[in-house]
Amino acid sequence: MSTKEIEMSKGSSNQDTRVNYAALTPHTPYITSWSEERDPAYRLVERRGLGIAYLDETLHDRDDKGVLWYRTPFRPGHGEPVFGKVHPFRQRRAMRRLLCQVCAGPADQTSEGILWLLKDHREDWPGWPENMAVTEPPVCLPCVRIASRLCPALRKGAVTIRVRQAPVSGVRGTLYRRGDLVPVAMDEATIPYDDPAIRWVRAASLVRELHDCTIVEVADLCRS
Repeated sequence: MSTKEIEMSKGSSNQDTRVNYAALTPHTPYITSWSEERDPAYRLVERRGLGIAYLDETLHDRDDKGVLWYRTPFRPGHGEPVFGKVHPFRQRRAMRRLLCQVCAGPADQTSEGILWLLKDHREDWPGWPENMAVTEPPVCLPCVRIASRLCPALRKGAVTIRVRQAPVSGVRGTLYRRGDLVPVAMDEATIPYDDPAIRWVRAASLVRELHDCTIVEVADLCRS
């Protein structure tokens, strides 16, 4: 279940799009942020040859490729789930270890590949989702049944995909540029690890690319 796509308003007057958040809370996905996991105050600076950096940076602020990450606290279960926001550390952990984004157990894997559950965008381009970059971690089989039934973002169409190759390719986060005194935030961007611009990104999500994909209908998978 892609929690970042749950964007429907609690106050919507449309009965078909109204979301019962109280019912969703017991099934909060592992990667979802909670209201008490507020980003702390920070100050960014530019460092020669490094791009952006925290003024009080520690060894834990960067990944093994030297990319700067958000410092979101780790307090799952505290407050209320923020279904429209993904927790950077938990998303990164699930992506790196190929864990289910819902329960944090191992993602389902067969000879046909690792299992992903995505919104159905087969009309976007021929061969979708081949070569697509994703920030959604994979899923396990039991959680496909739960997520496809409960996730509002998937009500208009979802598809499961077996992926034989899903290399880590980069990050998604806030892109900065050089400023007069401090770095200036620009847009959200997905940047490959081999792009020099990655020195100017404060990462919020790890990205994998999907290759050698086989589409499986959710209904067929849930019957198996």
